[in-house]
Amino acid sequence: MSSFADQLKSEIARIARKEVRAETRALKKANAQYRTDIAALKRRLAEAERALARVAKGAGKARAKAAQEEGDETSPAQGLRFRVAGFANLRKKLGLSAAEMGKLIGVSAQSVYHWETGKSHPRAAQLAAIAAVRKLGKREVAARLAA
Repeated sequence: MSSFADQLKSEIARIARKEVRAETRALKKANAQYRTDIAALKRRLAEAERALARVAKGAGKARAKAAQEEGDETSPAQGLRFRVAGFANLRKKLGLSAAEMGKLIGVSAQSVYHWETGKSHPRAAQLAAIAAVRKLGKREVAARLAA
């Protein structure tokens, strides 16, 4: 009788495996479709983000150009740039120490040192002050430091 029970058990296991295989095949197919859909959505999202960045960049340039044409003075450092080597050369050309240059600009000597070594960059207001110092000569700088 045990052989009949063994055969029944093996037949039930075979049918169960067959049913499970059919169910998992459908699930695997659905899973593959979901992954495809997710990948497509990610691509669409990336394209949309790139388009948004392009539009935002273009809008920013258009705003800056319009403000420049109108003579808008909202940001004093607009259009100014900072180069480490240029700043160091300016200080050497004027014959100033870092402390004296900082006093002219309105910052500490440590800030001047950090700008020259490239560890930090000046803020917009400081860029405007640097631009003003750039227009001065040695005598004018000496007069301002003495005052």
